[in-house]
Amino acid sequence: MTAVAGMNFSIDAWDPGYGSSMEAEELAQSGAEVELDVEVPAAEWAPIDPSPVSPPEAVLFVDGVRRIDARVWIDDPATSGEPANSASIGLCASYAAGVVCCCAGRAHVIGTDVRRGLFTVAPEADDIATPAGVYQAFRATAKEDKPLAVVLSSAVQEQLAETELKTAIEARKAIDGHVRGDLLVVDGPLRGRAHLDRAVGFIKSHQTTYLPGELNTMVGRLGPHQRTPVFLMGTTWVRHSWYLRLPSTGGPPWSGVVRVEAASHLGREEVAGLANLTQSVLGRFASVEYKDSRAPQNLYPIAGLERDLRHRLGDQQYVHRALRLAAAR
Repeated sequence: MTAVAGMNFSIDAWDPGYGSSMEAEELAQSGAEVELDVEVPAAEWAPIDPSPVSPPEAVLFVDGVRRIDARVWIDDPATSGEPANSASIGLCASYAAGVVCCCAGRAHVIGTDVRRGLFTVAPEADDIATPAGVYQAFRATAKEDKPLAVVLSSAVQEQLAETELKTAIEARKAIDGHVRGDLLVVDGPLRGRAHLDRAVGFIKSHQTTYLPGELNTMVGRLGPHQRTPVFLMGTTWVRHSWYLRLPSTGGPPWSGVVRVEAASHLGREEVAGLANLTQSVLGRFASVEYKDSRAPQNLYPIAGLERDLRHRLGDQQYVHRALRLAAAR
């Protein structure tokens, strides 16, 4: 297999494991409009204990992984022979999505999708064929208010999110008729997948504060399996959310606290029922410190799926060599 004729490119010598020789800036966190009176009036907010629920027959966990295999420089044919700084930078990335199904006392992977892509703003970019697979070209649009590295990284993330969505839909089709009810847990924000039935987003870490001071303090006082009331929040998109504490061995006030998201179109009773369901279900999968340094938030099915998907990406050194061979042709 050879590289597509007409596109010359070279591989950045900087080890992708250490980032890039051109570092990206952190994106600023935007503020959110919060509506507290969704489940109970704001004045009546208090930790909510678990309530009896009918558990689903299956819990589906959706996750994805991404890896930058190399940074490439794509020469503009119109400026052939000019200095290298006239070339456009691109990212060669491998990414994969998968779904693990927990049902009948066991966990098994029911769908995976592994892809490779070239992400760049260069209009002349084309697919790169290598012995490790074809890197499909995706052309991003440069933005004046964002560094190019951020634009390209976001483009990778967008394709990963689309792959996760496709894999989740196919996985549900695979179990249709075999189970009478399921809960779909997306590792990360629910954005772009809020239309899926019985789906929640699972956010393990916290970069910003959404609740007013006294209610934010209450989150740190949640006991194991307790949650906050549901609230509605809007940034660049609108969704329901609540905080939930997973069982943990102690630590800082927010140790074991996760934030869960649900679609904004759900009614009060429906979203409250979904929140109650997460209290009953998610704690069963919480990890422990001696097995996972990200315990308890890194749920066992998600951690196992991440390991499986990273293995499916292939050996990074082999992939990097394959890209160099393609560039030399």
